[in-house]
Amino acid sequence: MRTFVKTAAILMLTTGFASANEFEAELMTLAKGKIAEIAEAGNVISAVKAQNIETASFDQSKIDAMDKTWRAETDASDQPMIDRVLDSPLSAFLADAQDASDGLFTEIFVMDARGLNVGQSDVTSDYWQGDEAKWKKTYGAGAGAVHISELEEDDSTQTLQSQVSVTVVDPSNGNVIGAVTFGVNVEKL
Repeated sequence: MRTFVKTAAILMLTTGFASANEFEAELMTLAKGKIAEIAEAGNVISAVKAQNIETASFDQSKIDAMDKTWRAETDASDQPMIDRVLDSPLSAFLADAQDASDGLFTEIFVMDARGLNVGQSDVTSDYWQGDEAKWKKTYGAGAGAVHISELEEDDSTQTLQSQVSVTVVDPSNGNVIGAVTFGVNVEKL
């Protein structure tokens, strides 16, 4: 039965008829379980809090300039901005969590209160996520918010995946301080 559902989901995806995520219930369970556990980790909270202090005064032109620099670095041999993020203890923690997932998580990245990357398991294509649903529908929706994207086929891995995003909450006061997005290989659910 599971193979049929996956095949049907792939067929709907490739024929353009996929309007809903067939794995939403399982992804919601994952969001409230393992994903929430990682989002609530002390090193995630402390890294987001620290970056929120640093980026609180950034205006949109500064954010746009940083995003432009990041995008340019993704194709460059010299990547100081990307290296700074990837070399952080938070990124190492996220890479370890991805590795420990046995292929379930295809990417993990944490965003601050401005939608800027704080840490990530792999390089993202952009630095600013604040204009995307993964940030708007979590950070902007309040504590406990979950956003599950539509199914997509990853061209590089040929796997069917969905992005699951949740809020990062400061446990000391219950305030939302950021968000985290997980790429989930639904074939591993």
